[in-house]
Order: sequence, then structure tokens, then C-alpha cells
Amino acid sequence: MKIVLATKNRNKLREFTQMLTGTDVCLVSLDRFPDCPEVLEDGSSFAENALKKAGTIAAHTGHISIADDSGIEVDALEGRPGIYSARYAGPEADDLQNNTKLLGELEGHPAEKRGAQFRCVIALAAPDGTHQVVEGVCRGVIADAPRGSNGFGYDPLFLDETSGRTFAEMGSEYKNRISHRFQAIRELQKVLPEFLEKVNNQSLNVKRKG
Repeated sequence: MKIVLATKNRNKLREFTQMLTGTDVCLVSLDRFPDCPEVLEDGSSFAENALKKAGTIAAHTGHISIADDSGIEVDALEGRPGIYSARYAGPEADDLQNNTKLLGELEGHPAEKRGAQFRCVIALAAPDGTHQVVEGVCRGVIADAPRGSNGFGYDPLFLDETSGRTFAEMGSEYKNRISHRFQAIRELQKVLPEFLEKVNNQSLNVKRKG
């Protein structure tokens, strides 16, 4: 089944595609729908943002859509950057600027005070308004300095204590077994068959009534 992933981010598309390998889902990105409207992520939570994106794209394309909103939550900063992770250093900030700001705010904090978690919320939405939300969380700590050249976002700062490596020091195969996105996609895989069946049944009912 073709499902639209509500992003043009190639890194996200690659990660989702890798993690959904072996399923009947064929993911396509927003690049296939150049006339899709921009979705303003102005929600007060990851779930609100993900649902708004998925619902808007599903209604526009006529296909089931998957959208995610994710970010890093730092204990010492009372959960910041949170939903502002992508623009923490400003609306036009890049990964380096965001990482630099985060490190500056944690300067002087010892390792035991640098706990953090990546959170990923995934929303499924159908054109008829049917929707479902799942999420995943991965705990770790913020490193003293960026390490590694893989990944994106805050990956160079997020240290997995079990392996002793940041996400940016890992290969994608290992990262995809422990990441917040993996945890959320695993939950998505659990609910997807029932969601698709529900949408199909509602579509059949509409056709019968018509």
C-alpha cells in the first residue's frame, strides 16, 4: 500500500523506509506532491504537530499519511528544546547552531546532570479523518562536545550509555535498533494492520451507501 510520509527530509525517509522493510507499505515523500501546502507546526505538543501534518497531507493527497514530530528533551532544561528542537537557535538555525546553543546552556553541568531523551511521535491519518498516534522514547545523556559524523540534528550530542557512542558515531543499522524513531515505528507496526482494516471498512460502507 502506498502511504505518504509527510516530509521532504531524505534522512527521515531513508530511516522510515529501512525500518518498515518487510512490510507491505510503500512510502513516498512529499517530493511526489509538489503542490502540497506548507503545514505550520504551531501545536503545543509533538502529538498536535504530527496530527496536523498527517491530517493536512492526507486530505490534500487522498492517501493515508504518516507524519512525525520529534525532538530532544533535556532534564536540566526542564524538557527543552522539546517541540522547538529544530529551531532552538532561531527560525533559520542549522544543526550546528542548535547543537552549539544546547552545549552552551549545559556548560558546567556534570554528566549526572546531563540526562536527556529523544522523543518521537508518529501520527497516522486517512483522508476521511481517521487517525491514530503512537510514540517512542530513547534515553541517553548529552555529551560534552559533538562526536561523530553520521546522522543529523542532535545526533552528535546524544550519547547512548550502553554502547558509549553518540548516535552520530553509530552506523544506521545499530542506531535503528534503539532509536526513538525505531521505538515509535515498532508501535506503528502494531497498530497499522487494524488501522488499515478500519479505513478500508469505512470506505466500503461509504460505497455501499452511495
